[in-house]
Amino acid sequence: MRKLEEVLRDWEAVIGLEIHAELTTLNTKMFCGCKLEFGAAPNTHTCPVCLGLPGALPVPNRAAIESIVLAGLATNCDIEKHSMFYRKNYMYPDMAKNFQTTQGPVAFCMRGHLDLDVDGPAAGERIDLDGVAVGESRGNVTRTEDGYVAHVGITRIHMEEDAGKMVHLGGGEGRIAGATHSLVDYNRAGTPLIELVTEPDLRTPEEARLFMQKLRQIYLAIGISDCSMEEGSLRCDGNVSLRRRGTTGLGTKTELKNMNSFKNLHDGLAYEICRQAEVLEEGGVIYQETRHWDPSAKRTIVMRVKETADDYRLFPEPDLAPYDLTDEFIEGVRAKLPELPHEKAARYAEAYGLSAYDARHLVEHRATAAFFDEAMAQAAGDAARLAKPLANLVINDATGYVNTHDGSDGAPSGFDGVFARLTPARALELVGLVAEDAISSKQAKEVFAAVIADDADPAAIVEARGMRQVSDTGAIEAVVDEVLAANPDKVEQYRGGKTGLIGFFVGQCMKAMKGQGNPKVINELLEQKLG
Repeated sequence: MRKLEEVLRDWEAVIGLEIHAELTTLNTKMFCGCKLEFGAAPNTHTCPVCLGLPGALPVPNRAAIESIVLAGLATNCDIEKHSMFYRKNYMYPDMAKNFQTTQGPVAFCMRGHLDLDVDGPAAGERIDLDGVAVGESRGNVTRTEDGYVAHVGITRIHMEEDAGKMVHLGGGEGRIAGATHSLVDYNRAGTPLIELVTEPDLRTPEEARLFMQKLRQIYLAIGISDCSMEEGSLRCDGNVSLRRRGTTGLGTKTELKNMNSFKNLHDGLAYEICRQAEVLEEGGVIYQETRHWDPSAKRTIVMRVKETADDYRLFPEPDLAPYDLTDEFIEGVRAKLPELPHEKAARYAEAYGLSAYDARHLVEHRATAAFFDEAMAQAAGDAARLAKPLANLVINDATGYVNTHDGSDGAPSGFDGVFARLTPARALELVGLVAEDAISSKQAKEVFAAVIADDADPAAIVEARGMRQVSDTGAIEAVVDEVLAANPDKVEQYRGGKTGLIGFFVGQCMKAMKGQGNPKVINELLEQKLG
């Protein structure tokens, strides 16, 4: 099988996503008063409504309607004032009533969009932008200095209820194939679930990954879901088809399930693109089917032939009246919109001169953005001067620590643990020590680690360890003269063209000053005297 970059030279992928998010911040289910609680004992949060017992009538959850409208407003959707629910019929044990209550072709949220900033290595998968100048557009993308911006349409965001959870026992990897028996937990049945459906505007696995990451940031910012992919509250299905480059027709698509991480989403789509290309190039046929992504085997497996809308026998839900949302209701929800991640990133770039890369990574997590905002508020008049080094501290050191420490050794874990010790005041003190040349950037990493380990102030750590740099030019010049006088042969070699010896001289000076000399001043004096 050919590699993705080779396949994309001949074939264009057409990708659309269906992203499901449980409204986990609500207290009760969509159509009944049962409690929402992940990890509760099986079948302890059920009632006649979510079990579909005869005569039980659904009552809509107003807070859930507010949440989906909030999601629509945050993703530039039109809010439909008139919509209704339907019954989606299917025979499977995860819904005791044998149908799912969902919305039809007209949903609460229609015709939205998100713009994706694609740069760095992620932009490398898009190979059809040769000859497109910065600021010029081709299709749904606009070229930037570092990559491009992709405009991705959102068909709709509709509301539905989640199904129960099936547990298959006796088979391999918890799948129904080969299982000896299955168990069902209806605690999740009836959980408010919103599904966002994109237009087929995505062209690379990286764009799909970035879209889902951005949507997750938005949902977290507006507070409608915990978006835990590990616990299943954020799930994604990917639809992908291929067509020869230069053509406009659509090929037969397959749907990928089990994309429960950003990496699985990327890798599953990449494999399926390569698989379809191989089938088509060998004269085979792509069938419309649902496939399972197996991350351990790194391949997709056929699950079933894809159902069509007719298979579900959709008809209007007779127990729920159509919805008529008022302008007052919609504007009331709009007033609850917080500053969204991309808006916050734009503010960081404008107010503090941060690069798009730094600003985007600061808002990647709510905790890092909140920490940065608090630090900038405390910095006051020094905010502009310290913003860049503070951003580097948060993005590189703090995030790097979180990614490599899980708390198993008793050390702090997660952003909450790190920021409980690296407070905004301590972070400003640390970057300030570097800015005033009291310590080097290399020493700052040692101080950061000590702050987290010892829960101590940076200045106290520097003094206790004797780390404060000597920046006095006179004192450093005396050491430089001694080092040059002690190594006349290397001085001659340097002046003869071996300029790489500058590192040797700096090292000798730092050794003589027991690591406390200011490397910047040492370099400047050496270049003057050796020049």
